[in-house]
Amino acid sequence: MKKMKWEIYLGLGLCVVSFAIYFIKALIFHDIRGILSDLLSQIAFLPIYILLSTIIIDSLLNRREKGQRIKKLNMVIGAFFSESGVALLQSLSKYDRTSEETVRLILLDDWPQKHKTMKRWLENDKFQMNSRLGKLEELKVLLLTKRDFFLRMLENANLLEHESFTELLWAIFHLTEELASRKDLGHLSDADYLHFSSDIERAYTLLILEWLTYMIHLRTDYPFLFSFASRTNPFDPEAQAEIS
Repeated sequence: MKKMKWEIYLGLGLCVVSFAIYFIKALIFHDIRGILSDLLSQIAFLPIYILLSTIIIDSLLNRREKGQRIKKLNMVIGAFFSESGVALLQSLSKYDRTSEETVRLILLDDWPQKHKTMKRWLENDKFQMNSRLGKLEELKVLLLTKRDFFLRMLENANLLEHESFTELLWAIFHLTEELASRKDLGHLSDADYLHFSSDIERAYTLLILEWLTYMIHLRTDYPFLFSFASRTNPFDPEAQAEIS
């Protein structure tokens, strides 16, 4: 409220100063018609000035600021995949009954097309995950080891603007809590196995889509990082860091 009062007083003061200057100009030059003509010309230009300053210039500045935020955000996402994302992809892929189809889709097209291909496939089909195919205890250890790292990422204010990545973190947190709450992951009921299959599918789907988006970003902006990431593609059975 105080800020609003200050702005109102400032606006009124500037208007008084402006009219005082026009009044002094009229007293000195005795040309009221010319002054009114000049005033109307300036008022007529005001909408164009607003268009230039508030719409076009502000839009360009906001676009530039958004681009800088996205670049910083991609740095955070890059740290996620370097620290734990790729390892988590490899771990969750063990539960994928459709792994051959998943690998085929990811290796099929060039990188800009991979994300679109995967999304189209997911609209009609879904990953068929089976929590009995892998060792849930190993997955639990992996997630608990990286738990503090995930928490620090969630505290990053910039990530709040990235809804899909935030959803991925929540899916990972949920899966971690579910695994940590079971006393014996080697002996679960059929309902528990089914529930874990659903939780793994949710995290796996979001993780793959974010990974594909991140790889496309690297290909466009950081070719040297993309070179290493593509050579160590977790879905490529022939992937190797060494350059032959």
